[in-house]
Amino acid sequence: MQHYLKYIWIFFISFHALAQQTTATQLEDKISIYDIQDSVLIKTRDGAIISAMVVRKKGDNLPQPVLLQFTIYVRDKGRDMASLKENVDKGYIGVIAYTRGKRFSPNEIFPYEHDANDAFDIIDWISQQKWCNGSIGMYGGSYNGFTQWAACKTLHPALKTIVPYVANRPGMGLPMENNVFVNPNYEWSFFVGNNKYLDTIAGNNRQRFRKMQNKWWQTGTAYNKLDSIDGVPNRLFQRWLSHPSFDEYWQKMAPYKTEFTKINIPILAIDGYYNDSQNSSMYYLKELQKYNPKANIYLIIGPYSHFGAQREGEAIINGYAVDSNALINTKNITYQWFDYILKNGIKPQILQNQINYQVMGAKEWKHAPSLDKMSNSSITLYLTNSPSGKFYSANTQKPRKKAFLQQEVDFADREKSNNDYYPDPIVRKEIDTSSGFNFISAPLTEDLLVNGSFLGEIKASINKKDMDIGVTLYEVMPDGMYFHLSYFIGRASYASDITQRKLLRPNLIETIPFSNTHFVSKQLRKGSRLLVHLNINKNSFSELNYGTGKIVSDETIQDAQEPLIIKWYNDSYVKIPVLK
Repeated sequence: MQHYLKYIWIFFISFHALAQQTTATQLEDKISIYDIQDSVLIKTRDGAIISAMVVRKKGDNLPQPVLLQFTIYVRDKGRDMASLKENVDKGYIGVIAYTRGKRFSPNEIFPYEHDANDAFDIIDWISQQKWCNGSIGMYGGSYNGFTQWAACKTLHPALKTIVPYVANRPGMGLPMENNVFVNPNYEWSFFVGNNKYLDTIAGNNRQRFRKMQNKWWQTGTAYNKLDSIDGVPNRLFQRWLSHPSFDEYWQKMAPYKTEFTKINIPILAIDGYYNDSQNSSMYYLKELQKYNPKANIYLIIGPYSHFGAQREGEAIINGYAVDSNALINTKNITYQWFDYILKNGIKPQILQNQINYQVMGAKEWKHAPSLDKMSNSSITLYLTNSPSGKFYSANTQKPRKKAFLQQEVDFADREKSNNDYYPDPIVRKEIDTSSGFNFISAPLTEDLLVNGSFLGEIKASINKKDMDIGVTLYEVMPDGMYFHLSYFIGRASYASDITQRKLLRPNLIETIPFSNTHFVSKQLRKGSRLLVHLNINKNSFSELNYGTGKIVSDETIQDAQEPLIIKWYNDSYVKIPVLK
């Protein structure tokens, strides 16, 4: 009975608190300075419905510039509403539009596929409202960063600027990286695709997806059967797997090639050296500077993760204590930028040039007019077969005599995995030497600033038709610790053209170029060495390429009867950009 009375009392207290809260909320709404439209429906040109929210300052009928967030993430109403009210507090009208199929939209959910056209239609609708002064800016991170670039595919005249943080580029970093499908987007498809809001129960069920991943790895089932192992059909995952090339399906989602020539608005991008999707977001900048060298674009980049770049950075990232001056306030800079572009305000102080980057280990920011001008020299290291202590020599001189190192990879062996490339921790005492080869340079005779993205060419012959390779770059510091600088993971058959697969010729020497590596800036001290780890990608965290030449997601452990034999030739090299 006491327990019963206790629960009655708790219910009464809770109900009373709720009643007070409800009364307070109603009172707040009555005296609110905000004019809120939380159930706006926007019709697109093809008849779809977009759900949106609009917040303005109550009683202010003068047209104002508008800040737009276009996202697949329907957060709790309070969080999204808070960001819109903040827009108003900063002197703007705030709009959040949710991708088709989300919130009150009756359409089916297909991430990425309609956002370019829908963004144009949303901006067009906003521009026609009496409260819009004809100037619209977009901002946000990750998927929200992608939708901003998608909006630039066909640029609406009312869109005056974008501020994408760690922007996604579908097909270029996720759900595949350099044509290798990686696992994280498998569960993400449930998170955003299961309902009109977010399926946090499925999206946060790490135990479920790790169990599925491990079972796939142990049984050797085809990668396209992951959802069969999971026991739940994954329609988006299957949809993506049917496009292993960077084909028209991916190309039409965001600006592609010459479409970049038409992007003439000022852009501020923010990114991180340890952002998992960095090669997505940097792709946009590289292509824009390639096709439109005079583009008005700014970049802020430093030692940030995917989430840190969207906030205020992180004092410690993957065990590494970043320089204190690397910590910036992304939100404050964003509003400063909008004031600068949309209200003729002052340019953010950090923007001393087009490219603004924090140098790890130097406790300073540097600035350059373009990505290419970040470096004025490079170091070429050949991956030789000459022993150097417990490793092999990474030599600045090309070997005179052609030779090779041989590696054998048994894909039927599930006890061993290859290619421990992920930068966690960033600084470590040891690196994996159980597979692949490590090539170490001579000690540096002076301090050196590594600046940008490394590239290279692998010369190799294999007994099969394809392979997925990993190349990881480290600094070996004078105290013997390893500092993870950058990495590459990619499919050899797409090395020359990501849009079209070209199989390798068995037992013939092939040239495999690579360049889409992760961008970094790090001050190396005298006595440090550079180390290159070269390996075959074989682990449970991504698609497994058995080398038969068939569609990789169809291959199974039955295709692993003959081990992969690779001859890595000593005229393979990496080229590392430096600033002297």
